[in-house]
Amino acid sequence: MARAALLHLLRHRSVATATAPLSAYKCLSSNSKTPSGIRWTSICRAFSSKAAVNNIIGIDMANTDSGVAVMEGKERLDPFSLVADELSLIANRLRSMVVAEVPNLASAAEYFFKIGAEGKRFRPTVLLLMATALSVRIPELPPAGVGDTLPTDLRTSQQRIAEITEMIHVASLLHDDVLDDADKRRGICSLNAVMGNKLAVLAGDFLLSRACVSLASLKNTEVVTLIATVVENLVTGETMQLTTASKQRFSMDYYMQKTYNKTASLISNSCKSIAILAGHTAEVAMLAFEYGKNLGLAFQLIDDVLDFTGTSASLGKGSLSDIRHGIITAPILFAMEEFPELHAVVDQGFKNPANVDIALGFLGKSSGIQRTKELAMKHANLAAQVIESLPESDDANVIRSRQALIDLTQRVLTRNK
Repeated sequence: MARAALLHLLRHRSVATATAPLSAYKCLSSNSKTPSGIRWTSICRAFSSKAAVNNIIGIDMANTDSGVAVMEGKERLDPFSLVADELSLIANRLRSMVVAEVPNLASAAEYFFKIGAEGKRFRPTVLLLMATALSVRIPELPPAGVGDTLPTDLRTSQQRIAEITEMIHVASLLHDDVLDDADKRRGICSLNAVMGNKLAVLAGDFLLSRACVSLASLKNTEVVTLIATVVENLVTGETMQLTTASKQRFSMDYYMQKTYNKTASLISNSCKSIAILAGHTAEVAMLAFEYGKNLGLAFQLIDDVLDFTGTSASLGKGSLSDIRHGIITAPILFAMEEFPELHAVVDQGFKNPANVDIALGFLGKSSGIQRTKELAMKHANLAAQVIESLPESDDANVIRSRQALIDLTQRVLTRNK
């Protein structure tokens, strides 16, 4: 009922919020950095009006139904179809890589790599497109299922980054589901619900160990350091999420740093690894990093919106999961700026369902959902600008892959699951 009331309020606010001014968003000063050195000042402009937002992100939201920039004169690509053959190859290799001698561990490790349970394979798609966007030739694909007998050429090494990234991602999902006591993931029962918490944790650890072995085979110290940092960031982000200190929980800067650690670090450092393996300059490698960072932040911001507006069927997991677990995300943080009395409700926690209803009531009256979407739009636009800053190329495959990466920034904004 609470969620239905929230959606009702949001629908009736949609016209009003198109012209209503947004309250200022305060954050770090222009010279400030977060503990890890990541600058957030690029996202911390004060939004005094819809026109101001349009000016900042370069998108006329008032004249686009979805709030997404339309690329005039350019055919919309399906990014996933461009790398479909390689995705199948990687899926087969992943299934062979997670085989374990102990039957229970084998069943647990392969749980989300089985056909039909692989998910969207968003991260491998991004990385394969990035590899081509950085002028890497695609060799003729070998037969599927040959595993480690593939020649150790550049493209194979970059495919391995995609495999490692997916194993780390799935391992983090397994561990998250244990911490959150989740019972659904990707539209099926979560592994911890099927096989118990202990085996789910061990399966996640096993996937991380397999990812480490594959990473070591690349014999690139800089790439090893980047991916090791990802694992450290994942643990740091999850620990940040467990904090009970109000000063941190109610801070947008803290939330953005946590979001970088938990979501964006994996994509950004993996994109940078793709560039490093190809021998690109530090400048190009940093552009790849910035694309992944901003795409990852936009992805998670929309994920936080969908937790309030999506359905369990569309999400493949329970809706309102974050707030019921006491996790404060951008929509609530923005709502708290408009309704300070919401602080007291959040401080009390959400074990009492009545507090969830009260918080959703304030969220529905606020512009929290809209402002979160606008922040996601800004990051998506920054990611697209990065691709346009890459060194020029007249290669058709490179151009097509870069356009697909830009298209992905828009698909992230319009997804409903």
